[in-house]
Amino acid sequence: MTESIWLWVGFNVFVLAMLALDLGVFHRKAHVVSLKESLTWTFVWIGLALVFNAGVWHYAGSTKALEFFTGYLIEKSLSVDNVFVFALLFSYFAVPPLYQHKVLFWGILGALIMRAIMIVAGAALIAKFAWIIYVFGGFLILTGIKMIVKREEEIHPERNPVVKWFKRLMPVTPDYRGDKFFVRENGIRMATPLFVVLLLVEISDVIFAVDSIPAIFAVTKDPFIVYTSNVFAILGLRSLYFALAGVMDKFHYLKIGLGVVLTFVGVKMILAHTAWKIDTLVSLGVIVAILATSVVWSLVKPKKVKIPVGGGAGSPLPAVGSEANIGAHGVTRPT
Repeated sequence: MTESIWLWVGFNVFVLAMLALDLGVFHRKAHVVSLKESLTWTFVWIGLALVFNAGVWHYAGSTKALEFFTGYLIEKSLSVDNVFVFALLFSYFAVPPLYQHKVLFWGILGALIMRAIMIVAGAALIAKFAWIIYVFGGFLILTGIKMIVKREEEIHPERNPVVKWFKRLMPVTPDYRGDKFFVRENGIRMATPLFVVLLLVEISDVIFAVDSIPAIFAVTKDPFIVYTSNVFAILGLRSLYFALAGVMDKFHYLKIGLGVVLTFVGVKMILAHTAWKIDTLVSLGVIVAILATSVVWSLVKPKKVKIPVGGGAGSPLPAVGSEANIGAHGVTRPT
């Protein structure tokens, strides 16, 4: 696609307008996002992505449209891992449902900026060093295998080195101060636990982007297609979280499916300049089949849950949006 600067500017203006509409109109006041609202917004973002895809088909042809749709599907499916991490962070820090949307809004805004930088850098690397595509492919294969083998992995947000560094840099209040990220108390500017959660959301997205962006470069080298497919998938991530957070455990084989998808995409990337090059349409069919199989198999073979007796370290995390640990200013952080 031969895109002009105005195409990039126009798309980004559209994105900023949608974000302004989201925060300034539909979520002007903090409220708990209902299942109905989250599903509505999920379908809105998917619908907008499909309309954009139709526009790509009309102006740039079926090949570019297929590349966009495949890239969008890859990014959308990999974003399920983000949903799991969001749920874990909100549960671990007992973030009130009232403030979760604000954290995700600013988190995803930061993610869009970081991904734009990473996509530009990735495109520049591939253009200058053609061999880097094999490095990306090998990395995706290793990551995919790791996801398949290490399905259950404990996450300890309090051990994150960036969080430890930030707490040394700026004091953090012992509990929430409404929906504020920063407050000034006794003449001292302090961050709130809500900002710590936002920081972890940003870090987790950067980590996931290291997998997902090379995966889309396996489908297309067009920076505009890579960027737009990423953006549309990320814009729908908030509503996807609120729609799926409560049922994630039902799709326990999905992570294996995502690992197989990453491995397949890595192989496709390595074979891109050989006689065994995998066509984009074939790739799309394989990815859809893998994801559908993992979802169906999860429903056919439900996970056996062992209910622990009593509390202790083996007890499960409280449910997302738990009302536990509510203090005078909101919800107290776990110690």
